[in-house]
Amino acid sequence: MTIHVFLHRAGKSAIRRIAVLLVFVLALSGCDRGTPLQVVKAVAAGVPSLAPFFDEGSGLGKDQPVASRPVRGSLQQGDTPGLYGGSKQPTVCDVDKLEKFLTDPANDQKAQAWARALGITTGEIPQYLDRLTPVLLRHDTLVKNHDYKKGKAVPYDSLLQAGIAILVDQQGQPAVKCSCGNPLRPFTGDTNRISVKFGNGNKEWKGYDRSSVVAVRPAARPLQRIALVDVDDPDRGINRPVGTTGAKDDTFDTRRTEAVPGLTGRTFGEARQALADKGLATGYDTASAPADSARVTATDPPAGTELRFGQYVTVSVAEDSASGGTVTTPPPTQPSTPGPDGSTSRPPSSPPPSSSSGGPGSPSTSPWTPVPPSTPPPASPSVSVPPSSSSPAVTNSPPQTTTSAPPPPPPVTSSPPPPVTTGAPPPVTTTAPPETTGAPPPSSESAPEEPTASVAT
Repeated sequence: MTIHVFLHRAGKSAIRRIAVLLVFVLALSGCDRGTPLQVVKAVAAGVPSLAPFFDEGSGLGKDQPVASRPVRGSLQQGDTPGLYGGSKQPTVCDVDKLEKFLTDPANDQKAQAWARALGITTGEIPQYLDRLTPVLLRHDTLVKNHDYKKGKAVPYDSLLQAGIAILVDQQGQPAVKCSCGNPLRPFTGDTNRISVKFGNGNKEWKGYDRSSVVAVRPAARPLQRIALVDVDDPDRGINRPVGTTGAKDDTFDTRRTEAVPGLTGRTFGEARQALADKGLATGYDTASAPADSARVTATDPPAGTELRFGQYVTVSVAEDSASGGTVTTPPPTQPSTPGPDGSTSRPPSSPPPSSSSGGPGSPSTSPWTPVPPSTPPPASPSVSVPPSSSSPAVTNSPPQTTTSAPPPPPPVTSSPPPPVTTGAPPPVTTTAPPETTGAPPPSSESAPEEPTASVAT
């Protein structure tokens, strides 16, 4: 009654203003309500599934106690160094036993549901399992899990605790939970908007940190081997060929350090691959993972810093413009500035060359190798004589007049002189090869707009 009287006295104009204000307030307060939190069921290590595909008492797989590690960026690729752990114990995951179970005609209904969840046919199960690799989670990991209920695979989002044994595919993507055989698929929600529910024996575990969960997306290319960290001895790494269970493992020292390469000017995708090739993980400090086309503006720690296997390098980026290849203004604050690499002087509008002649390693280890100019150098003064005319072109200088055209053709060529087409100009080739650490060459050598140096011969 009171509200009705108030509105009646206020008049139509006041009502309209109040309505606009209410809409504005509701819009602000409803931003988060528009994207509700995604419910995720917690799955603790060693806790049996309530609806497994495989009898967990048969010893198909065995979880191990592993403390979850912090991350820098909740979305990681399957080839991130140190993402997974390994063990010499053969009981981590018995792939042969899983294959025998799924190919048994008595379990055909389960096999059909299992294969359908993974997007394969029952006839493809043996070949699919042969390409999987057993690992141990080193991070609390988001996945789309599956229960087996009433003859069907029922999907649900879950958070697997570090220490759970899983099988990963050729691109490092979680594929099977070992202890119960339940198929796994990628988590497709927003990793920053989840609500983890603990229950059914899955109590909140020690060390659980909501900010340190990860979701895994496939690596950009199929893997030949997966570099793991031994969960029993973190100073030892395990190189496990894809599709093997441990018999062909090689070990390496995770304490061995690698220098952070110079990444400024590269795309985020290129930077991530360059770091992975050196055994370093890629981190980011934004709410979501940067686009692969985003240009790197800085790294923390800077280029040249020595890090051991699996340590993170946080990458700051500036998104490309819609026209492509143009770098926008970098964010006002960055974790660090490009210190010793000095690569901020490199023109941001030109992407790094696809190949390089400097130093060993991957083709992208020396993106700052000077690129020869794509246009020929300025022509000599004799070019002023038109080749098609037999009469003198310059009328104000009689002594220089010639009616024959033979002299001009040698310097007037339609292609650049030979020194330009062979790579970097001769004066700068003496210092380019030693730059194998990713640092840019001295500024005196990165001036492609001085074509006169290329025609010294």
